[in-house]
Amino acid sequence: MIDKTVSTVAEAVAGIEDGSTIMIGGFGRAGQPVELIDALIDQGASDLTVVSNNAGNGDLGLAALLARGRVRRMICSFPRQHDSWVFDGLFRAGQIELEVVPQGNLAERIRAAGAGIGAFFTPTGVGTELAAGKEERVIDGRRYVLDYPIKADVALIAAYRGDRWGNLVYRETARNFGPIMAAAATTAVAQVDHVVELGALDPESVVTPGIFVNRVVAVSPRRWVENGEFVGGVDVDGEPLEVAR
Repeated sequence: MIDKTVSTVAEAVAGIEDGSTIMIGGFGRAGQPVELIDALIDQGASDLTVVSNNAGNGDLGLAALLARGRVRRMICSFPRQHDSWVFDGLFRAGQIELEVVPQGNLAERIRAAGAGIGAFFTPTGVGTELAAGKEERVIDGRRYVLDYPIKADVALIAAYRGDRWGNLVYRETARNFGPIMAAAATTAVAQVDHVVELGALDPESVVTPGIFVNRVVAVSPRRWVENGEFVGGVDVDGEPLEVAR
C-alpha cells in the first residue's frame, strides 16, 4: 500500500544532510512551509544552499533559518524588501553568498530541472552583470543568453490538501513555486492543512501529482506571530482568522 504520509514534521525533514540544496516554496509568506522550516532548524542541517523567491521576511520561517547561520548561499529573485533585515545583516557582514536570478528565469530554471530540459536561451539579463560569462546567441535578430536548470536535493513546500499518495491541491496564490519545486527536487516534502482520503481530491483539480512527492505531513492551521503578538493566519478551511485587538 502506498502511503507517503508521516506523523510529524521532524520525520518529514529527517535525513537532510549538511551541504544540501533546499528549495523552499512561497512568495513572501504566501505558501511558505513555515512548520517544515522550523523542523529543519531543529534537525540541524547546515551549510545549505537555499533556492527561494525571497530571502526571508521578518524573523519567521526562512528568516529564522538564516538567522541561525545555517545557510551558506541564497539563490533568489528578491533578496531585499522592507522586512528582510536578517538577510541584509548577513550579506553586509559577508556571512552569506547570493545569486540573484530574475523571477521569470528562476521559475523557468526550476521548471526546466523538473522537465528534464538541459538548458534554455532567454533574453532576460542580456547586457547586464547577470549575463556575465554566459554563452550568448542571436536568434531572429535578438540577443539571448544561455541559462541552466536549478536542481535540488530537497524541496519543502506547502499545500492546502493532500492524500496518502502525495497528490496535492493548493489554495489560491499559495500555489506559486510549489508545483515546479516538487518536480525539480530529488525528495519533495509537503506540509498540508488536511490529509484527505483517496478519491476525495477531484483529479481535475490536482496540481501536483503524487509521483513528484515523497513525504506528506499534516500541520495545524498556520498562525503568524510577530514580537509576541498574533497578527493573522488561517482556520482549518483556509479562511483568514480575525486579528484580536
